[in-house]
Amino acid sequence: MIEVMLSLQEKEPDYYTDQIIRGLMLVLLGAGTDSTATTIEWTLSLLLNNPHALKKAQMEIDNHLGNNHLIQESDLNQLSYLHCIIKESQRMYPAAPIIPHESSGECTVGGYRITHGTMLLVNLWAIHNDPRVWEEPRKFMPERFEGMELEKHGFRLMPFGSGRRGCPGEGLALRMVGLVLGSLIQCFDWESVGEGMVDMSEGTGLTLPKAQPLLVRCRPRPAFVDLLSKA
Repeated sequence: MIEVMLSLQEKEPDYYTDQIIRGLMLVLLGAGTDSTATTIEWTLSLLLNNPHALKKAQMEIDNHLGNNHLIQESDLNQLSYLHCIIKESQRMYPAAPIIPHESSGECTVGGYRITHGTMLLVNLWAIHNDPRVWEEPRKFMPERFEGMELEKHGFRLMPFGSGRRGCPGEGLALRMVGLVLGSLIQCFDWESVGEGMVDMSEGTGLTLPKAQPLLVRCRPRPAFVDLLSKA
């Protein structure tokens, strides 16, 4: 990305200044890194508390890819259950639980008069966990998305926002989460540290972090030891 920006700077130095390039890099790192890592942490936590789903995801990857090569981006479209897991995790624990929007004109929302320029906060967490919209919303059920892995779900599910103001990095984020999570599931067996369920308490922060960081123990799966040593 930096190389592309520097090449554009040579063609349009007045626009692509060092300040513009530096600002864009900070946005990409700030908006993409923390939210992606948080999503992966929540998803692994959910899978550890639901080992049947973790096993099902491993079986799907094994059935499609075997054990002779590591998962690649081009493999993701074949892994429908992995997509269901990611969607369910983003539904239960959206990385952006509250999304701000500024009203472009006077309007009425929920019976309240909203003036032009007012900052409105859309509570995605409440929408994603509304029992009027989702059956047993606090239950981890990736199967609810089976057959709808690549579909949009309107305003029922919008972890990246919606419309023209939706997150421009949605495609990149989904590929990154899918590739990292798929690789972790494919290559390692996972278990939580200590007895009992993983603590799913929510912390405070813009990206809805876990209150207690996830502590896990992992072992390379026997079929992938040689492959990992060559990676």
